[in-house]
Amino acid sequence: MRIFFTLLPVFFFQLLFAQNATLQGKVTDGATGEALPGVTVKAGNAGAATDLDGQYSIALAPGSYEVSFTFIGYETKTQPVRLAAGQTVQLNVLLNDGNNLLQTATVTSGKFEKPLGEVTVSMEVLKPRLLANTNTTSVENILTKVPGVSVVDGQASIRGGAGFSYGAGTRVLLLVDDIPALQVDAGFPNWADFPVENIAQIEVLKGAASALYGSSAMNGIINIRTGFAKDKPETEVAVFSKVWTAPEDPRKKWWGNDTSGIAQPLETGVSFVHRRKIGKLDVVVGAYTLYRDSYNRDTYSRYGRVTPNFRYRVNDRMTIGLNTNFNFGRSGGFFIWGNDTDRAYQPGLNSSSESLGRIRYNIDPSVQYFDRHGFRHKVLGRFYSVHNNNSNNQSNDSRMWYGEYQLQRQMENGLVATAGIVGMYTAVKAELYNNANYNTRNLAGYLQLDYKLLRRLNLSAGARYEQNRLKSPEIVRVSAQETDTIPNGVSKEAKPVFRLGANYQVGKATYFRTSWGQGYRYPTIAEKFVNTDFGVGNTVEPNPRLVSETGWTAELGLKQGFRLNGWQGYVDLTGFVSEYTNMMEFVLDRIQFVSGGLAATFKSKNITPTRIAGAEVSVAGSGRIGNGTLNLLTGYTYFKPIYQTFGAIEKSTSSDTSENILKYRYQHQVKFDAEYGWKGWMFGAALNYNSFMKNIDRVFQLALPGVNNFRMTHKGFTVLDLRVSYKFKNDLKVSVLCGNVLNQEYASRPALLEAPRNFALRLDQHF
Repeated sequence: MRIFFTLLPVFFFQLLFAQNATLQGKVTDGATGEALPGVTVKAGNAGAATDLDGQYSIALAPGSYEVSFTFIGYETKTQPVRLAAGQTVQLNVLLNDGNNLLQTATVTSGKFEKPLGEVTVSMEVLKPRLLANTNTTSVENILTKVPGVSVVDGQASIRGGAGFSYGAGTRVLLLVDDIPALQVDAGFPNWADFPVENIAQIEVLKGAASALYGSSAMNGIINIRTGFAKDKPETEVAVFSKVWTAPEDPRKKWWGNDTSGIAQPLETGVSFVHRRKIGKLDVVVGAYTLYRDSYNRDTYSRYGRVTPNFRYRVNDRMTIGLNTNFNFGRSGGFFIWGNDTDRAYQPGLNSSSESLGRIRYNIDPSVQYFDRHGFRHKVLGRFYSVHNNNSNNQSNDSRMWYGEYQLQRQMENGLVATAGIVGMYTAVKAELYNNANYNTRNLAGYLQLDYKLLRRLNLSAGARYEQNRLKSPEIVRVSAQETDTIPNGVSKEAKPVFRLGANYQVGKATYFRTSWGQGYRYPTIAEKFVNTDFGVGNTVEPNPRLVSETGWTAELGLKQGFRLNGWQGYVDLTGFVSEYTNMMEFVLDRIQFVSGGLAATFKSKNITPTRIAGAEVSVAGSGRIGNGTLNLLTGYTYFKPIYQTFGAIEKSTSSDTSENILKYRYQHQVKFDAEYGWKGWMFGAALNYNSFMKNIDRVFQLALPGVNNFRMTHKGFTVLDLRVSYKFKNDLKVSVLCGNVLNQEYASRPALLEAPRNFALRLDQHF
């Protein structure tokens, strides 16, 4: 018994010290107080990640620890803590913004968060501040500020990867919250659908990305990421209005003295968004309405959209989401001008068209679940419906059903593995396509591996296998005299695509990268089966023999960060080359004489192999200079786009045969946007320079009135915009903007002038 009482204290103290302690707490944003999910918390060899409410909990042996808190885009914080056996310590931490653009969190390159500096491909990130400060009413307008990006007649192109596609087929895939958002029949982005009132970030990935995202990602990706509710409810309202002044040449002004009843071209609208948390439910409700009578006659827009989004946190492992977008309205426009003088802002004969009424909506359910073995399961879905009641026998209806399952594991050794399967089915019927029924089916599987080695080297590799099937009528009328036959009305094919990339951090803010990726694009229904006309006698005919295009992009780049006192940013230097086989372009098929002149017939065709090589330098910066803050985004892009065989066929359709240059490309582009803030004031300036578009379709230059004369007298263009705003203490901001200050007369593509000088007034109120 004496031995028992002697050993009892020993057993007691051993038991006491054998008990673990618990370290727990909450991590929040130091500026906003918002909970930060996904923060990595490490203490010794143990670690955890904060949940959706910013909470963490770690079981530790008694002792002293240096606890680190790491989160992309924020400064790493380390804090000492001492734990006794059986003790529970509450350690709440505030993380401050890293104030380092290289640490900006991105997701597009690998479907998980990665700092911008460590990405293996060229990427730019646009923040919502720039959208509001420039009175952006459509995402396409803000994209023109990104070095290397052009938007020609609604279609985006990156580093010359596409020309003028007549509204059908794009090589740049648009995503909204990682889900494809192109209109399925034409591969066309409906810019009015994208919610500028609720954008958290826009990521622009340059170069082929089909291995991860599939068809249409040949030339790059634009991923629009929407915002979610924060801990405190917030409401943002904006009211804006714009007027266009008279062109430099008074002969071109048509409004105020004609029968249209329009005294002054005008645009006005209202934007609204409210975000709040209700228990475990996040609610975001956005609304937007726009009324526009354009500087181009018979060109107008009347539309509205509502975007209710919901996210429910079932527990710390599972969330369920539902994003929706409903857009309705009508619009009008024209394809080609009357001439380059007194009818430059008026439609050519029979070239006007109208959307007499449209209804577009999408419903996007999603589920995300983290299991106890460290795997993330993610399911994304979309139902996308489009109904366009158009004039000139151009109405169309389409439906899309999209589903994707992702499985991802982030391992302690630095490896991130992402695998997924994708299924997409579409149903289309349209007057544009001989009023027939079409169905497409896309099935794909992909695997992406990202590995961080020795804290400096990031390696990336991906593969995808994709199958496409299109069901159409068996007999297709390709002209007034001819038909073509598709056996059983079925066209199908399957292809693998691959990508590789590496990024090495040489110094504290120096990153070298290199990448190679394949691209693949299956023809859209519009490219294969469109049958319509524009102007007098000009037609677009079907080409059911069209086949998919393939290609690859390689690049070598350097990102160098810098800091000048309180101002920091980076310089990015890139050399790139892309090659395409069976590139699809709308080209001139034949010319015929009609009463009053020539008429042309176009169709989409696979052209000779092409190559685009070039270089780009961009600079981004943000921070304090003097007593204020300066934000800067600027860059210069040069590329040479050529046919690998510039023979008789290519020359026969080109306006310039003296040099081998692909059509509808600007070889030199300069982008500049800067804004300086001081004591509530903000002063901004933007400049956009595009060199002369050397080559277009020869028939446009010969047959369309005024095109040749305009091109000979307008060798490239420079557009300057200015803006100023003042923010009151009650969070009311008043902005005045002047677009095209020099009243430059310019056209992004032949026979359609861009806006003359304009003035806008905008009021923003944040509650």
